[in-house]
Amino acid sequence: MTNFIPIFPLALVVYPGEEVNLHIFEPRYRQLIQECVAQKKPFGIPVVVNNELKELGTLVEVLEVKKMYEDGKMDISTRGIKVFRLLEVIKEVPDKLYSGAIVTYPGDTDDGSRQLMNRVVQGIKQLHGLLQVRKDFRKAEEELRAFDVAHHIGLNLEEEFELLGLFREAQRQEYLKRHLGKVLPVLAEMESLKEKIKLNGHFKNLDPFQFDL
Repeated sequence: MTNFIPIFPLALVVYPGEEVNLHIFEPRYRQLIQECVAQKKPFGIPVVVNNELKELGTLVEVLEVKKMYEDGKMDISTRGIKVFRLLEVIKEVPDKLYSGAIVTYPGDTDDGSRQLMNRVVQGIKQLHGLLQVRKDFRKAEEELRAFDVAHHIGLNLEEEFELLGLFREAQRQEYLKRHLGKVLPVLAEMESLKEKIKLNGHFKNLDPFQFDL
């Protein structure tokens, strides 16, 4: 299925089901949001990486206009719906300040592995423990999917975009598992190093070496 959608390109990856707050200040995007709210229609956020418009993005809906400013700027809350692929960008839309695009929606029917997802969640808990941070996923652990946790493991923008382009849940779970497998040993070593530095200059209670006499 293909259709036309208004687009709001950003250096941001929004995953399906994720809620994101946005501050809207440019006149063209203020017009876009006002129309989407009035007509109750979604818009697309194509991903921009290194100042390059990528072929994938996420269709999002406006949940609420949180605040309207006197100068027309606004704060809104949005939620990702599904991933789209750009087929054609229409830079000039008649009577509109914003651009649009013809898009298609790749299928995504794989449920992945619950066992693998549980391993990913445990890895994230270990990561957050090492970093001493707390995160609320707003879902029971047994309901979590890869997109629900992807923004909680320290992926950079390029990695977040790579994950967006994986259309099977099993692939996404494996991607997150591999990432955690790389960063957890590094963080654990840093934590060990930090503890060693803390001990430097303090009196140490060490077991003496025992000679066999």
